[in-house]
Amino acid sequence: MAETKSTQLLVIGAGPGGYPAAFQAADHGLSVTLVEEDSHLGGVCLNRGCIPSKALLHVSRLIHEVRALAAHGVRYDGPQIDLERLRAFVQQQVVNRLNTGISQLAKARGVTVLTGHATFQDPHTVLVQRPSGEEVVIRFEYAIVAPGSVPVIPRNWNIDPERIWDSTAALQLPLIPNRLLVIGGGYIGLEIGSVYAALGSRVTVVEALEGILPQADRDLVAPLEKRLRQQFAAIYTQTRVAGMEKSPEGIVVTLEGRDVPAQVECERVLVAVGRRPNTTGLALEKAGVKVDERGYIVVDEQRRTTTRHIFAVGDAAGEPGLAHKATAEARVAVEALLGEPAAWQPRAIPAVIFTDPEIAWAGLTQREAEAAGIPHTVLKFPWVASGRAVTLDRTEGLTKLIIDPDSQRILGVGMVGVGAGDMIAEGVLAIEMGAVARDLLETIHPHPTLSETFMECAELAYGSSVHLARPTVRPKSN
Repeated sequence: MAETKSTQLLVIGAGPGGYPAAFQAADHGLSVTLVEEDSHLGGVCLNRGCIPSKALLHVSRLIHEVRALAAHGVRYDGPQIDLERLRAFVQQQVVNRLNTGISQLAKARGVTVLTGHATFQDPHTVLVQRPSGEEVVIRFEYAIVAPGSVPVIPRNWNIDPERIWDSTAALQLPLIPNRLLVIGGGYIGLEIGSVYAALGSRVTVVEALEGILPQADRDLVAPLEKRLRQQFAAIYTQTRVAGMEKSPEGIVVTLEGRDVPAQVECERVLVAVGRRPNTTGLALEKAGVKVDERGYIVVDEQRRTTTRHIFAVGDAAGEPGLAHKATAEARVAVEALLGEPAAWQPRAIPAVIFTDPEIAWAGLTQREAEAAGIPHTVLKFPWVASGRAVTLDRTEGLTKLIIDPDSQRILGVGMVGVGAGDMIAEGVLAIEMGAVARDLLETIHPHPTLSETFMECAELAYGSSVHLARPTVRPKSN
């Protein structure tokens, strides 16, 4: 007989949507049970995604910075990669440390954590199958579903799991291949490709669309693409993968595109063509929870599903698939089930590409404004005019604002350059607060910092910027 338990709130999934929801509900006095298939809390982001990849990107950036010092008269011998110690740094000093912290926070809050796979039996019951074979029935008043997403590999490409990687396999650093082919020029492919290039692999990127990072404005992508073309063996855009087959040396990939080789042979292939919601296997239909044709759970502004006492947050509740979006949704869901007037209505969800240089944006992009015919003014401040960028010898950056031509309200913010991901929050706050360009202009920024580029970019809305030589005329609107 399966053991039966009761809880006020059941949370399925302990990623950046699930565990914050569990903790916030516990802080409000609810009894909470958190079910997670993995033996470690934190979800894909912490264990197999954004956290290990950012640790490795930090290492790769340092490798490039040390090499760049030669131009300034400081020389070091080439890097010697101890792969075992590098893996240990990522797993033990970063991932395990954060895992332990989350587990301690769960215990301190009195959250009951069960390891196992949950499937709905009816709108108020789930069955949890534990790794030991034990089954636990949980009755709940409310539930928050946060199962996350999983990488996609087309079936006809999955011919050799040892040689054809998804992001999870690549981040385990099984080896440093001499030749790595990355299929997909989105943020996952470029971030992981950057890591392997720094460690010594010859990296080739294949992207089916006309440019890498197609969701970002082209002027933000340009400095990154220029740098990556120096670091990678090749970047092929508007190129399709027509087939793959094994070879004694690895994998032979057949390409179709303009001015591309017919075939590329590599030791390993990283498939980074997207992720899908991890909603299969939950038996959501037994709880009356609907999913759309792409597998996303249908939710309203409060993150309620079609069964009102069941909520969904994170990757499974719709795009964008970002950890910080999941955490913000979790807050809305908990407040809503507590009866507070909460709704999911963000004006801006920041996106960050943690390559080197980083790209970050929030709110309305220039491409979106042009496509929708939205009146807008584009302001740009090149980092070549930033004293701080010059001291860092990283002047390829750019800060841009998209503003309303009449009110000067800030509609969107974009950046490319060192530390862009850490600075974009100022732009997000400006959009959320309905700030106008003068608000940024009159906010005193510390000197010399890259954050000053926000202030100087805002000055352009009123004619000129101190560190840009140009006529004192207001910019034209689009």
